[in-house]
Amino acid sequence: QVRLVESGGGSVQTGGSLRLSCGFAGYTRNNRCMAWFRQSSGNEREGVAVIPIWGGSGVYSDSVKGRFTISRDNANYTLYLQMNNLLPEDTAMYYCAATPNRYLGACKLDARVFDYWGQGTQVTVSS
Repeated sequence: QVRLVESGGGSVQTGGSLRLSCGFAGYTRNNRCMAWFRQSSGNEREGVAVIPIWGGSGVYSDSVKGRFTISRDNANYTLYLQMNNLLPEDTAMYYCAATPNRYLGACKLDARVFDYWGQGTQVTVSS
């Protein structure tokens, strides 16, 4: 059973930065991908960034490319999302997610392939 706990959300002004963290436990070498999703009021959950947990680079949505960076520290069981040049439209609840060990496909920003989710951390960007 994979357990995910996010932290690091908060309130910033436009142009500011935040770093989100996601501690993960119960992971095995059969779990392939981890990702960050976000959901704002009245909208569907949106994929932000995804990364192979055991090696490889991140993939980003067009809306955050060049501003956000996903990374992992496997030794400390932590996933990060560095968010720079934040905009009001980045305001949302941010969720960490992980694929189940039966998932053998490519890492992609599709919520349907992720079985494990954290409780979320709120990010608010004011203009």
